[in-house]
Amino acid sequence: MSTTPTAARDLFFQRAGLDQGRVERIVGGALSGMDDGELFLEYGQSEAFVFDDGRLKSASFDTSQGFGLRAVTGESTGYAHASELDEASIKRAAEAVQAVRTGYTGSMAAAPARTNRALYGADNPLSEVGFEKKVKLLQEIDAYARAKDPRVRQVSASLAGTWQAVAILRADGHLVEDIRPLVRINVSVMVGDGDRQETGSHGAGGRTGYLAYLSDGSWQGQVDEALRQALVNLESVPAPAGEMPVVLGPGWPGILLHEAIGHGLEGDFNRKKSSVFSGLMGERVAAPGVTVVDDGSIAARRGSLSVDDEGTPTQRTVLIEDGILKGLLQDRLNARLMGVSPTGNGRRQGYAYMPMPRMTNTIMLAGDRDPKEILASVKKGMYAVNFGGGQVDITSGKFVFTCTEAYEIENGRIGRPLKGATLIGAGAEALKKVSMIGNDLKLDPGIGVCGKNGQGVPVGVGQPTMLLESITVGGTAARAA
Repeated sequence: MSTTPTAARDLFFQRAGLDQGRVERIVGGALSGMDDGELFLEYGQSEAFVFDDGRLKSASFDTSQGFGLRAVTGESTGYAHASELDEASIKRAAEAVQAVRTGYTGSMAAAPARTNRALYGADNPLSEVGFEKKVKLLQEIDAYARAKDPRVRQVSASLAGTWQAVAILRADGHLVEDIRPLVRINVSVMVGDGDRQETGSHGAGGRTGYLAYLSDGSWQGQVDEALRQALVNLESVPAPAGEMPVVLGPGWPGILLHEAIGHGLEGDFNRKKSSVFSGLMGERVAAPGVTVVDDGSIAARRGSLSVDDEGTPTQRTVLIEDGILKGLLQDRLNARLMGVSPTGNGRRQGYAYMPMPRMTNTIMLAGDRDPKEILASVKKGMYAVNFGGGQVDITSGKFVFTCTEAYEIENGRIGRPLKGATLIGAGAEALKKVSMIGNDLKLDPGIGVCGKNGQGVPVGVGQPTMLLESITVGGTAARAA
């Protein structure tokens, strides 16, 4: 085991006062006879600023620290966690998790492969820019948006940043460390005309510092896009309802793919046979040309990690290739029980949570069609550019998604903006209706958060323009014949 000092190791074994040798012995004893397990150490700092209606509404700063000790035997897991980073607390946790071993003797799984890859820097974004400068930027955003158009009635802007240090220690002393920065900027604009009011929002973020988003030309772009969406929605008409062709725009509309398809391809749901994709490995689950990957190894992306929360290096995992189901997203536990290799998708919200299979950056790869050609092929339908919230049933794959920016398509041309449109369908069926895939693959701007079993983690999505030949659209206006 390397003894080269690093920032994370220094943080836990010097500043926190933990003796690495003694902690290794405690963990080794606790996990003796287990199939798997680890000690997850975490220290984090986070801040958030919210500027609303011309004033600083809130400013918060928080630090958190703690550990989680996991012991795995077969399908059973013992887990104990505490917010105290001291030897006594770890000993108590060790005593607690050993209960899962009663009457069982296993063989500890091999440690993850090591990597020197770093997908992001270790600098703390919270100390990169001072308090006054952050507040001044939010004031400038508010003033800039209001000066752009007299119809602007309200502006909300926020900045958020975190800096997380983790160390993952296994029974054999195998230690993996990671320093994880994450920032996000978001702008929401409300516009009005008479009694009618509409909103638009836009944001950006990633595993980098604030400066990438605070420079001139960057934050103005976030405001311009939020305002553009709001003004588009101000002119919108009620969306039609019924079955129709729908063209999905590139980038953020991949959130539909994430929710309707991605969760169904996570290892735990498939091992328990509760996914609509269970037992379909090697079979066609999507139209020809549809290739979907999950890639946690893209530098500085919001959903990326140098290593996952079990210490496994992230990778590019092909889930669907040319319409055929090829792979699943695996953490260590489900991979071992299914007889396959982990894919670096074991993720947790923090030390108080056990890891489970989660997405990172889920992307549909580009095709060869010009987006203009795709739109021109639709006689009458809808063009969906941005999405808000949605609901998905993992077992059936059925979903409902709200469109926050959509347009009618008439004779191959983009027409009036639509309000109140929803997409209703089932993930497996929707993928089979993809008939044209654009050559304009785009990743989302870095705003995604995924929820599963009460845990939220940052994620990314992406896709090119694509045509769904037919899908149910929910709306408030009857569809014209």
